[in-house]
This record gives sequence, structure tokens and C-alpha cells, in this order.
Amino acid sequence: MTIPYGLSQRGLQAAVVCWLASAVIGFVSGCCSLQLFAFLAIIALPAVGIYSFMNVDPSTKAVLVTGCDSGFGHALALHLHDLGFVVFAGCLMKDQGADGVKQLDEAGKSTGRLITVQLNVTSDDQVAAAVETVRAKLPSSIKGLWAVVNNAGFSTFGEMEWVALPVYEMVASINLFGLIRVTKGFLPLIREAQGRVVNVASMLGRMGAYGRSPYCATKFGVEAVSDCLRFEMKKFNVDVAVIEPGNFIAGTSLYNADVVKAQSKKMWDGMSDEIRNAYGQEYFDKKTEVMLSYTTAGVSDISPVVDAMTDAVIRVYPRCRYQPMAAYEYFKIFVATHLPEFVFDALFL
Repeated sequence: MTIPYGLSQRGLQAAVVCWLASAVIGFVSGCCSLQLFAFLAIIALPAVGIYSFMNVDPSTKAVLVTGCDSGFGHALALHLHDLGFVVFAGCLMKDQGADGVKQLDEAGKSTGRLITVQLNVTSDDQVAAAVETVRAKLPSSIKGLWAVVNNAGFSTFGEMEWVALPVYEMVASINLFGLIRVTKGFLPLIREAQGRVVNVASMLGRMGAYGRSPYCATKFGVEAVSDCLRFEMKKFNVDVAVIEPGNFIAGTSLYNADVVKAQSKKMWDGMSDEIRNAYGQEYFDKKTEVMLSYTTAGVSDISPVVDAMTDAVIRVYPRCRYQPMAAYEYFKIFVATHLPEFVFDALFL
């Protein structure tokens, strides 16, 4: 079971305004506030529908998606292309002829609307080149870039004493600074289209998790950067939306057994004797086994995430946040963000 993303932020605002108006008018006029609320709610329903379900015409819009070699980005690029968007698919492995890139190129042959672009989000030169490629290949009938979907990401695990500082820096260079680099590069085109920036965070951008501090730190950063950018872009009529997926590891290539084992070995080999002795091989191996179990856990069907991303791109008035996740994960976030810490610790640690 997943939590639907529901009405747009503006649709919810309309309902709240309706309720407040009924309360004020009911108090002033002496009418029954419940009856007045019902009357105004009926009047407001068309407005809520307009705000929540108006979509743009995909044939007039262009979108850039990062991290399209596989996983969410790959599926989203194909889906947006099928809907009629011009899609620029940023791929890390394009210059190596990766299979995922070939699939995208093949899908775009007949329409010319799916264009793969070499894009390493940690490279200033590649981001700048991607901007120029998009400018050069945008159809003359399309003004600016309607959306950038910052999907590229990397994950690792390990307790803080185990993880080398360069690993923290590497994860941040992709998940946070790569996102900032791409966003800054394409913002002029986004402003021109009065479009939107869609940033992929995580449920771990809202709550911490054992052994995931390198990843959590970057996703908390994505949440903060997205909020700040949303404030800053309002004057340009540019929206900013955040996608907070739950555990979809089983449906993506973010983690697999070989990756976990390789990361585990590198961590153990890189520890000092003092740290190895403090934790012990048995404890370390036990935590590695937990991470291995995650590679087959979670939801294998990634369509809820792709649907949330698509909604953030296609809606005239997107939500600020989408949370495609299991009800249990939604509950964990609620406890972590609304209740005292000792409650979360007692329930989940």
C-alpha cells in the first residue's frame, strides 16, 4: 500500500480558505457555520479541481532528467517521451555506450523527441556542455525548459567511524552539489519557461537511519536547498517540488549484493586497527548482512515514484512534496518529525 499524493497544494489551500471564510461569515451573520461551510465547500469544489487536475500540453514542453542510465530516471524518461514531451535524458554512461543509453536512443529514433546527453553531474564542463546541447536542440516552437528533474544519486552505508571522509565527500558531490550544479546551470531556461525544478530526495531526507549518515546528510540537504529555492523562485512563477521515495531498492539498481559486499570490504580494509578492535569483525559482518537484506527488500514496482515525478512535471500546479512510500514508512516519518525522539527510539531502534 502506498500513500497517494492527492490534491495540489493550492487545492488544499482553497479548502482551508473556504473553511475560514465560513467560520468568519457564520460568526458575523449568526448563520449556522456548518451549513455555510457546506455551501461554500460546494462552490469551492470546481476551484479545487482546477488547481489539482489541470495538466500542461506535453507537446509544447521540454524536460531534462538526470540519472537516466537506469532506475527511476530511465523509466521516467521513457514515460515522459510516451506522453509527448521533448525529453533530454542525462546519462553518466552515454560515452561508454551503456545498454540503458542504447535503449533510450532506440526509443527516440522514430520521434526525435528523446535525446540522450552525456552528463556527469559532478563535472562543471559536462553540465555546461549539457546546457548548450539543450539550447541548441530545443525545438523553435518551445520556449525555455519546462522542467529539470534532478534524479541522479548515489548511496552507501556504514557507521560514521567506518566511513572514510572522502566517501562522505563523494556522496555529497553527486547527491547535493551535483543537484545544485545542474539546477544553477539550467535555471535561466527554467525561468524563461516559468517551469519547475523537481528534486529527488528520500524518506531519509526527513529522518535519520542507522548506518546511513552519508546518504541522509545529502538528502536532508536536498530538502533544505529545495525549500530555499522555492522561496526564491516564486517571483519568477517557477515551482519547486520534492519527491521523497520510500524503500524501492528492490526495483532499482541503486543497491545490489555485489555493491554492498564491495563497499563493505573497502570499509573494513580502510579502518584503523583501533576501530576494528572496538567494533569487532562479528558485529561488522552482522551489519553488512542487514544491508544485504535491504537489496531484496522494499517495493520492486517503481511506478509510484515515476507517477509522482510525472505529476510534478505535468501538473500546472504541482505539489511541493510527494511521498510515494508504504504506509509503514509514512508512519515512521510522522513519528520522527512530530513526536519526541524517545518515542521513535523506543519503537524503531
